[in-house]
Amino acid sequence: MGTDAGEDAGRWEGAGAGPSPTPREGSRLAVGVVSAGRVGAVLGAALANAGHTVVAASAVSRASRARAEELLPGAEILPPDEVVRRADLALLAVPDDVLPGLVRGLAASDCLRPGQIVVHTCGAEGVGVLAPAAEHDVLPIALHPAMTITGRAEDVTRLAGACVGITAPEGLSEDADAAWLVGEALVVEMGAEPVRVPEAARPLYHAALAHGANHLTTLVREAADLLSGAGIESAERVLAPLLSAALDNALRHGDRALTGPVVRGDAGTVATHLRHLDERAPEAAPLYRALARRTAERARAGGLLDPAAAQDVVSALAERPRP
Repeated sequence: MGTDAGEDAGRWEGAGAGPSPTPREGSRLAVGVVSAGRVGAVLGAALANAGHTVVAASAVSRASRARAEELLPGAEILPPDEVVRRADLALLAVPDDVLPGLVRGLAASDCLRPGQIVVHTCGAEGVGVLAPAAEHDVLPIALHPAMTITGRAEDVTRLAGACVGITAPEGLSEDADAAWLVGEALVVEMGAEPVRVPEAARPLYHAALAHGANHLTTLVREAADLLSGAGIESAERVLAPLLSAALDNALRHGDRALTGPVVRGDAGTVATHLRHLDERAPEAAPLYRALARRTAERARAGGLLDPAAAQDVVSALAERPRP
């Protein structure tokens, strides 16, 4: 999510009250986007493609205003509380750290009304963070797209087929059932696949996605830097077929997709790798050690690596004594 989202979200304080919104004639839901950061603009555009109308958005920075103009044409640019006041569905697409204060401010600014749908997009938060809004009898829902969003038009297309984590109030009540069903319907309308995530599981769910996506990027760039440091031209061209196949195999076959010296128990090769890494790329050596050790553990647990060979690999991963 773009950093401009947080800037926009901070504008709710002190805004005045106004009349209740009226959805545009012929629209299914009037959508308000707070704010036109990467995620908010893309999800707003996806909802518009599904037949809803984005009536307003908050956008302060130059980047967010340009994004709103491109992806949310026709949306009036307003302060966050005015955006929410005009909306049947208020989409709060702001950074995790901003969300609690924004929700409290909106709840105190008389812009919420019974029956409104209030959705946030933070991965690690469920609907508990929306409690101040829920006191106004809104329908609270958490929707988190499990994909990388850059804030460009192609993301709207890429959203189709992606999974979206949904969390709604838990318990046996009509309101709770309605929130789950509304959340799932919105996701399906955007062309994505809904996945129910219990409230208590949201932090672990988000950690898994961040661990996979963010650290994968770090790992790929580390490998590319090592190739470049070895004098190999077009590092990305060398890596692309290998890493694409490795990712596909890992998703299809799990730990059985493991290959390389660790899973073969080739402790001598691992030691050679580390000797050169320690000498020529010492900043990369700790990551190699950590991932190789975890690979050995997974391979041993899955019956792919003999325990004795696994121990040899672990011994080879020991830090070199400093002179």
